[in-house]
Amino acid sequence: MRHKCRKQCSHRTLHCDLPRNVLDEILMCLPFRDVVRTSILSKKWRNIWHGLPVLTLSHTLWKPEEDLADLTSNLVKIINHILIFHTGPVTKNDIQHLVLRLPIRGGLYKMPLSFFTCFELRHLTLQNCSILAQPSFKGFDRLISLELRDVAISSKLLERLISCSLLLEQLVLQISGASSNVIEISAPNLRSFDYTGNIRSLSLSHREYYVGAGKCNIAKFFESFSALELLHLNDMFFVAGAGEVPTRLSYDLYCVKHLCISSIYLSDLNEVSCALCLIRSFPNLQSMEIKVECDDNDIPALESLEVERFSDVTFNHLREVKLMQTNGTIPEIQLMKLLLAKSPELMKIIIEPCVVEESATVKILTEIIQFQRASTKAEVVYKLDKHPNPGPL
Repeated sequence: MRHKCRKQCSHRTLHCDLPRNVLDEILMCLPFRDVVRTSILSKKWRNIWHGLPVLTLSHTLWKPEEDLADLTSNLVKIINHILIFHTGPVTKNDIQHLVLRLPIRGGLYKMPLSFFTCFELRHLTLQNCSILAQPSFKGFDRLISLELRDVAISSKLLERLISCSLLLEQLVLQISGASSNVIEISAPNLRSFDYTGNIRSLSLSHREYYVGAGKCNIAKFFESFSALELLHLNDMFFVAGAGEVPTRLSYDLYCVKHLCISSIYLSDLNEVSCALCLIRSFPNLQSMEIKVECDDNDIPALESLEVERFSDVTFNHLREVKLMQTNGTIPEIQLMKLLLAKSPELMKIIIEPCVVEESATVKILTEIIQFQRASTKAEVVYKLDKHPNPGPL
């Protein structure tokens, strides 16, 4: 009897004597599933969770860990069901890191209106989503990184999303285009830019850059990347119609430390000239990754890769180079020779060839081993997927 009385007193003290804001703070520290379970304690507890100002939801509410690939199937239903019972206002939304990588099943997932109230967002990643414009949306002013992959979004909303995020440092855009295919954005603190898509016109910091429109000004475009540390170019097609490409930019981009080119045709003089122009203009470049494409050994771009043309340039900070899809063509070999001769701090060149014939491999390695190396520590690592690695040279 005494034990029962003590339990009733304790229960009455917890529920009746504590101020509501204190009780809310206690409940908000619990997992949401446990918060809802308090409704079975008594009639007085039945509706306590309905007025919580903060709702912390986890994917484990609707799917077990092993079924994350299908976690969106009941997401909307469950959230709507929760909000039907929730009577009080949600006064706090402090989501700082949001990642939604959704499978394509029945179309793109439409982002709800509540998405635009996540004012504390620092990192945002969306995949296979659709974002509809909201006139009152003024951007996420605390956003540091943004990654959009296969996201349906208008050009105006994309401009607003990026340009209103003045703290933005990392930007990944993998989109096939937006309405009008003309994007004007401002990102003064951008340090990493990874772009894949077919947007016809891109403007950074009010400097227009046209792709395939005969008005590409490479010098003005890259001038916008004053704070960029990593530059990833999906390909070099944007130099089409650029006219004469300068040997180097009229300024140096000292912040750029990592350069990745997913596809470059060594048979195209403009693409090779542009890549070399950038490499010359990044004096603090530390690493470089290039996937090469080449069909012909006798090409006009070959002369531009000669070591003699780089008498006034040394890659003083370049430490690692990765060349992919090589097949031993003359321009590829010439590029390797150039990098070995002009990189005094080089530690490693990793070569991932697309050829597997033993005779071709022997020929390539025989040539490379004879090249002069500015760095005594430089190694050439030749990787073959189907054969043992012959080791560093």
